[in-house]
Amino acid sequence: MEREDGTTPSRENCVYTSCYCEENVWKLCEFIRTERTVPLEELLVVFISNENRTVPLWKQKSGRGDHPVIWDYHVILLQVGHQPSSSLVYDLDSELAFPCSLTLYAAEALRSDSHINPAYHRKLRVIPAHCFLLNFASDRSHMKNSDGSWKMPPPPYPPICTPECQMNLDDFISMIAGVGWGEVFTLDHFLRKYVEDSSSSSSAAASSSL
Repeated sequence: MEREDGTTPSRENCVYTSCYCEENVWKLCEFIRTERTVPLEELLVVFISNENRTVPLWKQKSGRGDHPVIWDYHVILLQVGHQPSSSLVYDLDSELAFPCSLTLYAAEALRSDSHINPAYHRKLRVIPAHCFLLNFASDRSHMKNSDGSWKMPPPPYPPICTPECQMNLDDFISMIAGVGWGEVFTLDHFLRKYVEDSSSSSSAAASSSL
């Protein structure tokens, strides 16, 4: 990964594999740790999902117009600034800037749960980046069909694992408090904690068709 000015490489120079957002974020954290472009303590990995694994996100590259993409889960990197207004989101699957201010990402990509079916309400597991780098493991088995073929082509590098574990992705996707690592938030709780004025997101009401 070629280093650019700032915290991260440009979007084009990041390690990226479509449909492997958790590994894309892991590689981005690894780059930042290696290059020491920003203190790792400022970085949080955010898994977005729910009990039904049906979560809408707007402004995704695979979306159409202003319609959301429904993911089973999605993963972004959050850099927490000294002021909430200076916090940044890194989302390689987003049409928004890379990085994007958290305030704008909340308003344009997350929006609000207020006007959508409760089955689509988002929860967010927030994990310190150093903890994610230390503990995350995926053998990519979730991306294989029953006949062993790939649902989507895997990254070219070996699967990410730890000395103790080959696969624990479900513990990160789970939105059950007390399971896995980090802290689980409702969307409203997350916005209150990390966005200076969460009204910017609630004013951009989500589609009532969900």
